Parts: sequence; structure tokens; C-alpha cells
Amino acid sequence: MRKYQDKKNVQLKNYYEDGFYHAPQSIKTDPKESIFKDDFLILQEKIDLQDAFIEFDTLVLDILKEDNVKTLALLKELGYDCFIEASAIDFVAQRNGFSVFYQLLNIKKSLRVRIKTFVVSKERLQSVTSVFKGANWSEREIYDMFGIFIINHPNLKRILMPDDWYGHPLLKTYPLEGDEFAKWYEIDRIFGKDYREVVGPENRDPAFIDDKDTLNFSRLYHQVEKGKTPVESSLALEYQEEEGVAFVKKIKRDKIKFLDKRR
Repeated sequence: MRKYQDKKNVQLKNYYEDGFYHAPQSIKTDPKESIFKDDFLILQEKIDLQDAFIEFDTLVLDILKEDNVKTLALLKELGYDCFIEASAIDFVAQRNGFSVFYQLLNIKKSLRVRIKTFVVSKERLQSVTSVFKGANWSEREIYDMFGIFIINHPNLKRILMPDDWYGHPLLKTYPLEGDEFAKWYEIDRIFGKDYREVVGPENRDPAFIDDKDTLNFSRLYHQVEKGKTPVESSLALEYQEEEGVAFVKKIKRDKIKFLDKRR
């Protein structure tokens, strides 16, 4: 006879014990017992920290969303003057909001810090571009991919998707139903299914490029106004602004010398 085993919740037990590997929870330690001690004590005195710990040699700070600019400015004064990244995680279904985080680096001391905060759905977040100009594109991506509106941003517009795109692709509720669904997605949402024959399906071929289409594409040195007939003659244009990178801005078209062959 086989040994009796309780079959209650057998699928649940199988999922967590046999079917999949679950990585152990990461170790979190006290910042006061680490190399971050001095910086942490200053932050603790001036910022209303919700939580703080060391994880994977990184100081993690959980703050209120109203303190994001103040916290990043203080960290910059403490030497964390290299902005690495900012992004978000969708927790709308579980907590009705998003976890937004910033990654900073202290180059001189080789120390990393992650600042995270929670933004409730449809609430607004203050831009940190006044502290780190490098946050400009990261915040645009947060807005584009998650729909989190960031106030006081110098140019808050989509950065990956077209300006008229409907929805935010990194939301967990964003539809993933294949090309057949996607090619009609915007048409159906914006105009309605009755307009499918009027507008036509969206081109889903990423390799398709029509360089004669001046509504959607532009060719280097052959620019024309939007919708105008393309030209064949190239235009001698400068693409580097005067106040740009010191090395590049000194290279001017009239100073270029073309070599016919190798020396």
C-alpha cells in the first residue's frame, strides 16, 4: 500500500515546493553598521525617512514623494553627484499606485544609493531635473511608459512612443494580444471600429522604412518641410549647437578635409 499523503492544497504546495525555484529573500542590514553611517545620520536628521537599509551594498531609502527633490539635493551635497537612472514599478492592482525609484552614485567613494517613493494612481510627482539635469529623459520615460505625470518638467512629452499614442506600454494592464489585435488597437480606441476601413491598419513591420515619406521620416542632409516633396540634393547643415560639447563644437563643415586614400 502507498503511504497516505494529505491532498489538501496540493497544487499550492507543489507550486511553492516543487515546481519552481524561489530565490531566498535578500539580506538587509542596518545603515548605522555600514560605510554609509555618516551619510545616513545626516539624512535621518533632515529627511522624514519611512525606511532605510543596506541591500546588495546599496543604501536604500524609502521617502515621501513630497521629499524627492529635497532628498536628491541633499545626497548631491553629500557627494552622490552622478545620476544613474530613474524608473517605476506598477503596483496599481495591489496598492493602487507606483513605486518610483532613483539611482545615484558617489564616484569618489564608489558608493551607491537608491531612493524610492510611492505615488498613488493619478497623483503627480515633482520633477528632479532642477537637481540633476540627467533626470530629464528618465522622467519622460516614466511618463511615457507608466503615465505618471511629473510636474515642473522642462519638456514632459513621450520619449519612446509617438506623441499621439494611446496608453502606456509598461502598465501591467496594457493589452498583449499579438499583432492582429495591436494593428487595430489605436484605431478602435481613438476613432472606433467603424473607422477601420477609413484609416486602415497600423503597419507593424519594424523593418519597413519609406525614405520618401516626409510625413514620418527624414533623411540626413535631405531635410524638407513636413509633407513636402523630398529633394535629391543634399544640404550643408551643422548639427552641433554652439554651446555643445567642447570638442565637437569646434568641428565645422568648412574646416573638414576629405582624404582620398590612406596615408
